[in-house]
Amino acid sequence: MSTGDLLNVEPLELTFPFELKRQISCSLQLSNKTDTYVAFKVKTTNPKKYCVRPNTGIVLPRSTCDVMVTMQAQKEAPPDMQCKDKFLLQSVRTEDGTSPRDITAEMFNKEAGHVVEECKLKVVYVSPPQPPSPVPEGSEEGSSPRGSVSENGNVNGSDFAQVARVSTDRLEAHEKSAEARALISRLTEEKNNAIQQNNKLRQELELLKREGSKNRGGVSFVFVVLIGLLGIIMGYLMKKT
Repeated sequence: MSTGDLLNVEPLELTFPFELKRQISCSLQLSNKTDTYVAFKVKTTNPKKYCVRPNTGIVLPRSTCDVMVTMQAQKEAPPDMQCKDKFLLQSVRTEDGTSPRDITAEMFNKEAGHVVEECKLKVVYVSPPQPPSPVPEGSEEGSSPRGSVSENGNVNGSDFAQVARVSTDRLEAHEKSAEARALISRLTEEKNNAIQQNNKLRQELELLKREGSKNRGGVSFVFVVLIGLLGIIMGYLMKKT
């Protein structure tokens, strides 16, 4: 916090969680310490990169005003995440009842004899917060605590063992599932083959039945013919006698 005669400024560093191709914002809070109206103006060394709303305004006596600073989406990160951009906050006393529309650049001109209070602000880039690691499947509330990553970045042994055990269980389940699918596929194929064989046997049986019926019909006809011929011969012999 910057403590001047007119305004308290918090924070003194504009901190942006830097991410490529994404607009990022942070805010300033200006607190009027006096019993008079205070006009302010915000400047930056890189106006094309930042948007300040409002960049000028009035802070009423013993009140606060929030200023939003938005960094435009960036296509590349600066070397070592270091930023040389700076901001300058200027503030002056003004007459009671002054509105933001009454603010002019002349009000902040030191050469014209105006008492201008200034506060310099730095820009800091930080890495965005990392999402929490996913909880392994099968974990339940109230289970024994697991190992965590230590401050130096090493994984504790219990955490590694838990991950390895979960991976092994998943692999075994996957292998069993693959074996079950292969068994079902083989049984299905055998079932289809059996159905085909059964149908083929039925067709052959029907064919044999039909051939048998034809054969039986043929024997009866021959028998009748023979009987007829025998009757004719007997009748001929009897006539001779």
